[in-house]
Amino acid sequence: MKELNLEVTTPSKTAFSGQIKSVTVPGSKGNFQILFNHAPIMSALDIGVIKITGLDDKKTMFAISGGTVEVSNNKIIILAETFEAPEDIDLERANSAKLRAEERLKDHSQMIDHVRAQAALTRAINRIRLLS
Repeated sequence: MKELNLEVTTPSKTAFSGQIKSVTVPGSKGNFQILFNHAPIMSALDIGVIKITGLDDKKTMFAISGGTVEVSNNKIIILAETFEAPEDIDLERANSAKLRAEERLKDHSQMIDHVRAQAALTRAINRIRLLS
């Protein structure tokens, strides 16, 4: 069988480890899919959704907050800032985070870190979209 070995690690744990058929990741230039015998690659990952297709063709999706991916010899290593399954996401909390970030972005004072607020907004929207 044409399978890949995927390992996803966050700063706090190994979040996923197993054999898969394919994975789609949010690259910095857009989403791309990794299949059996993919050319070696290293890429930055943006905030987005990782879609894993298992050996049984079951698809599962996870929210990430950026990171890196390395592919070599049918082994994929993803170092992710966060890796969240839909059942681990609190929709009410994500909606509250979205509203807070939007309010911060409306504030044009020097006291607000707009880059950080924009990243918080993007993460919240990503979580909400995963649950939609």
